[in-house]
Amino acid sequence: MRIALLFPGQGTHTPGFLSRLPVHPAVQATLAEAGAALGAEAERLDTAEALASTAAVQLSTVIAGVAMARALAAEGTQADAVAGLSVGAFAAAVASGALTFPEALALVKLRGEAMAQAVPRGHGMTAILGLSERDARALIARVSPRAPLYLASVNGPREVVVSGPDAALELAAAEARAAGAAVRRLRLTIPSHCPLMEGVSGRLRTAIERVAVRAPRAAYVSNTRARVAGQAHEVAEDLVLNVSRTVRWHDSVTLLFELGCRVFIETPPGAVLSHLVRDSFPEARALSLEETPLAAAVTLAARA
Repeated sequence: MRIALLFPGQGTHTPGFLSRLPVHPAVQATLAEAGAALGAEAERLDTAEALASTAAVQLSTVIAGVAMARALAAEGTQADAVAGLSVGAFAAAVASGALTFPEALALVKLRGEAMAQAVPRGHGMTAILGLSERDARALIARVSPRAPLYLASVNGPREVVVSGPDAALELAAAEARAAGAAVRRLRLTIPSHCPLMEGVSGRLRTAIERVAVRAPRAAYVSNTRARVAGQAHEVAEDLVLNVSRTVRWHDSVTLLFELGCRVFIETPPGAVLSHLVRDSFPEARALSLEETPLAAAVTLAARA
């Protein structure tokens, strides 16, 4: 039975989540390494004030993911496959050996800062529960002539996320509710995973060309293609493009299941990804390290 590590993107963070990570030598070492690489204590990135910054949210999310992946490895739990949603892909790249931790932090810092500069305020993202991808694309086609709207992520068979300016999100929410769907505006002021972020992808491409990306040791599943990226250049391309392309998250989890993964462990913050796995594949064991003690996760993985 194979084990997959899942790394979340931004949107599930809460103040102080780094300080709530378990006390473990690997966690403490990772926080110290992050502080040295960034020139500031990592724990300062997840204060309520700091989390107003997209760059701080993304950095702290990746730090948490890498810290917990290392703690699991130190306890003997090695992942056969990794996947990260949005910025979580950088933590997945570190866990797979494709990037070093300092390389990932430098790229994520650039990514967050570039995203904050890419569009004026008045944009964001909205999750819609109860629409299929086909339904969502039809909704987008109806809204876009009035205000540009984009399909940002397909999280499940009937769960999608859309990106765009506030006016488009309001129109989409009204139409979705009229169709019987539930709508939740995400705590983000940036329209990620759509063409509005193509300039960010361009800056990332220039930066990653100076990094010696390596072929991953574990199966790295791409956000944008929902395929295993086995070569260094494939991982690099996914890290560059996932900010400006639709995330195929449900397809990625389906691929992991088809590869034989039956234990899915989600790193902090949040528990969204593990819940999505359970909804789509009830026969799998999916847990979140936000909700499950590290020792319990290690025991489950050992039994598997």
